[in-house]
Amino acid sequence: MSKGRVLMAMSGGIDSTVAAMLLIEEGYELEGVTFRIWTDDKQATQKKETGCGNEDTIEEARLIAEKFGFAHHILDIRDYFEQVVVQNFINEYLDGRTPNPCVICNSSIKWGEVIKKADELNCDFIATGHYAQIVEKNGCYYIKKGVDTNKDQSYFLWKLSQDNLKRTLFPLGKLTKPEVRKIAFNKGFIKLSEKQESQEICFIPDNNYRQFLKNRVINYKEKCVPGNFIDTSGKVLGKHKGYPNYTIGQRKGLEIAVGYPLYVNKINKKENTVVLGTREELFSKVFYIKDFNIMCNNLTEELDVLVKIRYRNSGGMATLKIEDNFIKVEYYNPVDAITPGQSAVFYQDNCLIGGGIIDSVD
Repeated sequence: MSKGRVLMAMSGGIDSTVAAMLLIEEGYELEGVTFRIWTDDKQATQKKETGCGNEDTIEEARLIAEKFGFAHHILDIRDYFEQVVVQNFINEYLDGRTPNPCVICNSSIKWGEVIKKADELNCDFIATGHYAQIVEKNGCYYIKKGVDTNKDQSYFLWKLSQDNLKRTLFPLGKLTKPEVRKIAFNKGFIKLSEKQESQEICFIPDNNYRQFLKNRVINYKEKCVPGNFIDTSGKVLGKHKGYPNYTIGQRKGLEIAVGYPLYVNKINKKENTVVLGTREELFSKVFYIKDFNIMCNNLTEELDVLVKIRYRNSGGMATLKIEDNFIKVEYYNPVDAITPGQSAVFYQDNCLIGGGIIDSVD
């Protein structure tokens, strides 16, 4: 007897393939979906299309679904992806901030549009190859860190709602990447088990966001003009090439020599200045979060949690407190390079209890 119908988000890669395999073994009835969300304009006129959900990856996903014996669907949402994810990415850099497109994509695309498709296909659940877990406590659903600390992807999932979580399956949450590779190998997916992962943003395959902005932003030269590098006291140190070219904590590519290392400390769009400082001046304890999501209940009193401000950040203990329409975060100890536009995510006992977008730093 089937444990339920699942719409499996498939990329043609090892993680979603093994996830599908495990769900079938557990007794679920699967349908597959691959979303086409991006086409590289420069490559589209050539024989081979690039970008996320290109012809090659769609075909790979289709063949895997065929091998496993379930239907495969293509969800072409390139226009919506451009409006919601890509435009947010561009707008954030033009506002002097550093965006995190994966967070927006997860809530709007992988759970937003895929949930709609699941409803259309009468699927009870959706599933992905994320390395994360879902736990229920007192009727509330939380995302728990994946067992593989090197692959845990809970950081990117803080915007998901309770309705999202109760319909989501993460088959890889209790596995490590080496274990997933071994499963694929043992099931005959030899090439797939050896395939290396891409670390780039899916719509910027060469990882050059600066060139991407130049190509995509109308009147980019008028919007990204040279201005002053200044130190934390306001002294002019030299000229920058336009503030969207920089991000907090950046050291390389500044082309400034003062006899000691300098780092981007702050970006001021209004004044068109980029503030540089020493490594020590990068450290702060207090920042404010907007557009936040708390997994369960409201934040009505001060709360002590572990806060991560970057995916590869191990996190540090901090106190959360509501102030007006923001969450004030105060670390026990100073941390470096708190970056507006990035996500700050809160944990208790390895469970993600909420998160939000960093707005400003004290």
